Amino acid sequence: MAQAPSESSKSDTKSSADETPPKSYIDLVSTLVLYRNYWLNPERLEHIIPVKDHFKPRRDDIILATYPKCGTTWLKALAFTVMTRGRHAPAAAGHPLLTGRHPQEVVAHLEVPTPAGDLAGIDKMPSPRLLATHLPLSLLPPAVAASDCRVVCAEHVLQGILAFRALLGALPRVLEGEIGEARAGPFLKYEEIASDPVEVVRTLAGFFAVPFTEEEERRVPEEVVRLCSFEMLSGLEHNQARDVARGDSIVVGKSMFFRKGKVGDWENHMSKEMAKKLDDVIEDKLKGSGLVF
Repeated sequence: MAQAPSESSKSDTKSSADETPPKSYIDLVSTLVLYRNYWLNPERLEHIIPVKDHFKPRRDDIILATYPKCGTTWLKALAFTVMTRGRHAPAAAGHPLLTGRHPQEVVAHLEVPTPAGDLAGIDKMPSPRLLATHLPLSLLPPAVAASDCRVVCAEHVLQGILAFRALLGALPRVLEGEIGEARAGPFLKYEEIASDPVEVVRTLAGFFAVPFTEEEERRVPEEVVRLCSFEMLSGLEHNQARDVARGDSIVVGKSMFFRKGKVGDWENHMSKEMAKKLDDVIEDKLKGSGLVF
């Protein structure tokens, strides 16, 4: 068992950290490359360029567009369960999410090869395709903006909103329907999903053009939420062991994708003054978009 560091060693560590950043930070920054106004890791860029050059969107595609750490795993689980409920009843003991599949493995990610499919596999998937991405619109093929595919956006109020607002380019233009025929919406806030997940599930089903029937309304939305809950999925043995298989050198343990995501946790990481400054910037950048955070 590791021992707690002594007070002297804590002081030494603090003073050393204050004097110079860890070498790993310097190494990280020095390896980034500028591509279309974005600083990116070269290895990640190797997967992004093929997406921009070769991904062919279809009119019935559903794309879950999220900024990292904003409920991506949760949204993938909810969307997959809603879309496949005809084949896999949410209350069934044999549901894929209960019997060995991780949410990251059931929804193909455009720029991250996973068991759900790489770019070549995505092209062969039957329609309608349920896909995901962390990329902004400017790093996706122009055909995405011009297509009739459905795009669901998810964001965390105080996490990455300024970077993520570029996801659909000029956000006001998207909300006003000026970017091609792409059906952009709903724009989900993580706080809203956490506050009323059942209503969000109904919204997703309607937007996906697979609304709940009158009979389903009595129980299925709640079953979807129960199945995809943090308590349910994070406690499964297959989500606690091994890694999510990827087509690059990055290894991520399956359990790492499950965080409690407590609303209001920002108070443990920034002061009220810092939050106020961020609020002001967000309000300015989203002015005229119709979004209120």
